[in-house]
Amino acid sequence: MSEPKKELRTLYKGELAGSVYQPTRAPEAQPFWDGCREQRLMLPQCTACKRFHFYPRKFCPYCDSREIVWVQSQGTGTIYSFAVVTQKIEPAFAHLLPYAVIIVDLSEGVRMLSRIEGSPDGVACGKPVHVTFEMLLPALTIPLFQLS
Repeated sequence: MSEPKKELRTLYKGELAGSVYQPTRAPEAQPFWDGCREQRLMLPQCTACKRFHFYPRKFCPYCDSREIVWVQSQGTGTIYSFAVVTQKIEPAFAHLLPYAVIIVDLSEGVRMLSRIEGSPDGVACGKPVHVTFEMLLPALTIPLFQLS
């Protein structure tokens, strides 16, 4: 006898009611997610070479040091690249259509994948942006960006 198919569950529009989805994360990224819940964009910085890096990891990707501190980002940057999504690819994101997925060059010198909050009108490479946050669940807040 085969197992019954499980229904696809998503984060958007309360489809989970906060009980089914449990975010799993690497422990070294916890300061990033804690910062997001507090509306602060936190970035790892190596104390040896002083460079910021993103994504969070246990060591510096530039000098291999394990001496990492967390610093609040200015939350500003420019759009490095983007794509505007106009077709329903994933049901969880259908209510956002159309939306822009972006790669942001943050002021601290790292790139981050995110999306533009609201309409993609006016999105272009080189445009300045600033961070904002969206709470999906009490335990999960994500960084988004707005055109400045």
